[in-house]
Amino acid sequence: MSSTRRRFAGLAVATFALATAASAARAATELTVYTALEADQLKAYQQAFEKANPDVKIRWVRDSTGIVTAKLLAEKANPQADVVMGLAATSLMLLDEEGLLLPYAPKGLEKVKPTMRDPADPPKWVGMDVWSSAFCFNTVEAGKRGLKAPTSWADLVDPAYKGQITMPNPASSGTGFLMVSAWLQMMGEEKGWAYMDALHQNIAAYTHSGSKPCRQAGAGEYVIGLSFEYRANKTKKDGAPIEVILPKEGLGWDMEAIGIVKTTKKLEAAKKLADWAVSEEANRLYAQNFAIVALPGIASKLEHVKGDVEAMLIKNDFAWAAANRDRILAEWSKRYDGKSEPRS
Repeated sequence: MSSTRRRFAGLAVATFALATAASAARAATELTVYTALEADQLKAYQQAFEKANPDVKIRWVRDSTGIVTAKLLAEKANPQADVVMGLAATSLMLLDEEGLLLPYAPKGLEKVKPTMRDPADPPKWVGMDVWSSAFCFNTVEAGKRGLKAPTSWADLVDPAYKGQITMPNPASSGTGFLMVSAWLQMMGEEKGWAYMDALHQNIAAYTHSGSKPCRQAGAGEYVIGLSFEYRANKTKKDGAPIEVILPKEGLGWDMEAIGIVKTTKKLEAAKKLADWAVSEEANRLYAQNFAIVALPGIASKLEHVKGDVEAMLIKNDFAWAAANRDRILAEWSKRYDGKSEPRS
């Protein structure tokens, strides 16, 4: 073959390959997935899912739990999402009450812990992992101010911490809501609100992100950031001078879960994501971030979190939390929203 013919043959092969790739890209179904998953978790989950399902591509729409929940409810008449993944189970229960979720039993559902799924058959949502409250305590800044490390929720109302605590706004953040819900359930409503009144005196600001208080404490902006164990462990792992503290009275918690939006026009692709989300592969990825995941036998130990997270979880009435969410948030906002950071 002459060099000219070889060049033309090579060009033809390359053109065919490009055309094939372009055709495959066009053929892939794009799923719009609303999520409150941490931004630094999304890439690993997406890569693993798309490798197993090359005919489906994920388009994430990400924000904090409260904002994603409000967006889904606002779009109720014309839903834009195909799937909700990595949103609090309490939020998915609200969406279910509004008739937004499709009943679907993912492949492998029988392996999921019964406590980590919608009890309906078939379920409207299935849990992925548990996240729980934790303190991020900056030991360097505390040393400068002569402050001792808190060991309990009760310790946080000590006037010595005035202006040195940040926590997430529960209307924006699932991490904030699970704390407020926990206080009201553990203490009862009267004592719970009295506790929050006292804590409010020490709060410097309420953030719109569950991660931000820990990052603020890690950076030395404040001594204590009320956050959750994944972010606390990662902040410490990344070199911040913090101690991760689990309050001894018990941990507020929620589940990250997945559900299919009833109106999706991409049902087969949505089912593939739901199937993958309960798979062993997915659970092993969740276990890199959280101590408790949906499948038994796939537990992890977060290296900088001392204590048995699962044993410290409060008895959480999810149905009560979901049913009372709007009332709780309205009361919280009336009392404390004046210290909330501006929304970006």
